[in-house]
Order: sequence, then structure tokens, then C-alpha cells
Amino acid sequence: MNDKLSLFYLFLVIAPLHFGCSKSVKEETKNTISAIPVSYGEKYKVDTSQSVVTWIGGMVLSPEGHLGYVYLSKGELLIEKGQLVGGTAEIDMNSIEYGDKENKNTPVKHLKSPDYFDVEKFPISTIAITKVDSVDSKNIEVTGNLTIKGVTRSVTFPAEIEVKDGIVKARGKIFIDRTQWGIRYRSGKFYDNLADQAVSDNVEFQIKIVARK
Repeated sequence: MNDKLSLFYLFLVIAPLHFGCSKSVKEETKNTISAIPVSYGEKYKVDTSQSVVTWIGGMVLSPEGHLGYVYLSKGELLIEKGQLVGGTAEIDMNSIEYGDKENKNTPVKHLKSPDYFDVEKFPISTIAITKVDSVDSKNIEVTGNLTIKGVTRSVTFPAEIEVKDGIVKARGKIFIDRTQWGIRYRSGKFYDNLADQAVSDNVEFQIKIVARK
């Protein structure tokens, strides 16, 4: 076989490998870019005095759940042509409380401990919007990166939004499996023989945000 023919066959072997690798890099880059929070749009500052996250959790075998609140420390929503296009919010985990604040036996300290949110080490949780899909004139579907206890995962949830007279009012509801954020205390997935002491892995967050220009 002559030298020219040998080089030709060598090219046929190398070329698919080269272009295949190039495609993988492009796809990986595309996925990375899509996860970056949107930065365009008119900024509306979150009114922390009127914004709150209501949380609901409980025991696996108990019909009664626990309800409480945690408050935003700062944030902003990005609006373009009357539509939500992005935004970020920081949640002050030190502000977590139970709904029944009169009950002195309510173990708020336990929620702040390493068993749950480890607030001393992770005082801030965040959510950064990465995508917004319109459902109708009032309802949207929001995708964002939720960071709790230093762990970031993508969540998608329904929300309602109203933009009027320089004020944005938004409500959303997020359901998560707490163990995916490293909160494993008394989870039936990781501990045996818990019986009626098992804590539900499911947590609901009801988000209310008011933002102003």
C-alpha cells in the first residue's frame, strides 16, 4: 500500500473521532449556558416586608403536618413586556419559625441544627430563575436552581403572577424531596425501624413575593 493511500485511511479513522468529540463539547456547553440565570429585563426589587415562604412538613404516619414560615432577605425579579423572565431571591434561614409561635415547646432550634438545615453553616438558601414558560395570561411555569444546605438542584413549579402599576405580585408552590438536599434526619430511605417516628421526605414551599420598581 502506498504512502498516500495509507494517509487517506488514517484520515478516515481519525475524522469521526474528532468531529464526535467536537459535538460532545458543544452539547455540554449548551447545557451549561441554559442553566445560567437570565440577566435581561427591568429590575423589580423584592419587598421583604411583604414576601414570605410558607413551609409544610410532617411525620409519615401522622395526618397532622407542621406549618411555618421563613423570610426573604433580598431579591429581584426581572420583567420584560409585562412578563417574568428571570430573577433571584435569598432566604434568611435564621428567620425560620413555626406557625404556632405561642407554643414555647415548638423545636425551632432543632430545625436550625445539622439534623435539618444546619443554619449556622448554611444561613442562606437561594433560588435563581433559569426559565419561564407562559401557560396563560396569569399562570406560568417556572424553572430555577434551588440551593439549600449548599446543595443546588433544578426545580420546576407552577406560579401565578400579576404586573400592575409598578408592582409585581407572584405566588408559587414547590414540592421537594428533602433528602435530595442532604436532609436525611429520620428518613425511611436511610434509617430502618423508625416506625411512627419516621419524618416525611416531602416538603411543600408556598412562595409569596411582592416586588417593586
